[in-house]
Amino acid sequence: MLKSMTGYGRVKVENDLREITVELRSVNHRYLDLNIKVPRIYGYLEDMVSKQAQAAIARGKVDIFVSVRAKEGADIKVTPNMAVIQGYVDAIKKVSETYGLSDEVSALSLLRLPDAMEQNKEEADADQLKAEVSAVLAQALEEYNAMREKEGARLVEDVIYRAGLISKSVDFVEGRSPDCVEEYRARIAARMNEILDGSELAQQRILQEAALYADKVNVTEEIVRLRSHLSQLDTMLKSPSAIGRKLDFLVQEMNRETNTIGSKANDFQIAKTVVDMKAEIEKIREQIQNLE
Repeated sequence: MLKSMTGYGRVKVENDLREITVELRSVNHRYLDLNIKVPRIYGYLEDMVSKQAQAAIARGKVDIFVSVRAKEGADIKVTPNMAVIQGYVDAIKKVSETYGLSDEVSALSLLRLPDAMEQNKEEADADQLKAEVSAVLAQALEEYNAMREKEGARLVEDVIYRAGLISKSVDFVEGRSPDCVEEYRARIAARMNEILDGSELAQQRILQEAALYADKVNVTEEIVRLRSHLSQLDTMLKSPSAIGRKLDFLVQEMNRETNTIGSKANDFQIAKTVVDMKAEIEKIREQIQNLE
């Protein structure tokens, strides 16, 4: 299913150690432009995030925000300062021997003494953190792509509707073209007969002028190509892969053929139809600018 390049996804996951949040937002862009922001102390996450995002997104200007917040006290490691504790034990033993006092002391009593315990901020395990962030990113990408698919389906539906209108206009131009030639032949015949009194020369000139006009305003090739483009458009819109840039080129070709029809056809009704066709093509062009 084709996706829109506009999307949003946000997932927050908590475990015993930390809270991880991944947020994605994007708008249309000619190529894939990733802007990744991770906490400075976890800069090593950026490469992993980039590769995972590139595997899931083909085009668009994408902002990815990764937040990692340690839970209060979860990253603090408390350890006994054995050197300080040994000093306390030696001092207690010396005082006990010198003054004949009891040297009974509990471990808890020792640990309560100043500097007997150390508190250090423990660094997060890089591999574990990568795995956790990758899992959250996968969920965020799933939510983000689901939104893009929904928006993409709406865009495709609109493009198909407008392509149908263009197809009807092509049918009208095809049906109207022979009438244009016949009407022109009738006008030429009236003028020639008036000037040359219906002579054989007049009839020859009428046939020549009508033939030249018919060749000049013949839009058969353009109609065939336009129908081919419309068929390709329908096929591309059913593609599961990213074909936004191909669609953009195809719509340019549709516009070119329509312009040629407009320049060839010397008829008010066809000219009006061409204006309508160009308006629909422009609306299609605007819509596919948002397709991946």
